[in-house]
This record gives sequence, structure tokens and C-alpha cells, in this order.
Amino acid sequence: MGRQGSNSKFLNSTLNTQHSTLNTSQSTLSSMPTRIGISIGLKVSKKAVVRNRIKRQIRAALRQILPQIAPGWLVVVTVRSTATGCNYDDFLRELEQLLAEAEVLHGHS
Repeated sequence: MGRQGSNSKFLNSTLNTQHSTLNTSQSTLSSMPTRIGISIGLKVSKKAVVRNRIKRQIRAALRQILPQIAPGWLVVVTVRSTATGCNYDDFLRELEQLLAEAEVLHGHS
């Protein structure tokens, strides 16, 4: 996350589901743009093709959700090994649920 100025404070949250973990931080300075990262390790699959497919599906799901996300958030999605059997709809549903629980979405659905 790098160094932040002395005026910024972060509110942190970690949420887990069967297929992923969501770590969020919000700056009290909401003028920062929202930044999102995806972490997927070799434990998920040793094959880069599988890991890249999962990352593409998660990015596509996040792209659909992005207009609903409030500015000023730092979000990291960590993928678990059970995610290899998931499809786009599973990722979309799970990410919407996690982001709503973390109160990252406008209106908190």
C-alpha cells in the first residue's frame, strides 16, 4: 500500500468465502481513486493457463461491479484453491456479496 501522508487513516476489513478472501482498506480521504488487486498463488494451480483464466474471470466480474464501488478504496482479492471449479457467475455473485458485506458498494446492496 505504500506510504500514506500523516493526514490519512485507513479502515480495514477482511472477509472470507469458500473461493476467495477480500481485504479492503478505505482512506478517510475519499478523493483517492479505488484500486483493486488480484492475488492468485501456485497453490491454486501450477498451470499458468488456469491461474490466468481465473484472473480474467475475476477482472470481468469486477469490471461489471466497478461503477457501484465508492471512490477511495483499496481492494485485494486473494483466490483460494477451491476456485478452480468456479465460473464467471460464481465469481460475480461472490464478489458482490463480499463487497456489500465490506460496505464498499454504493448503497451497500
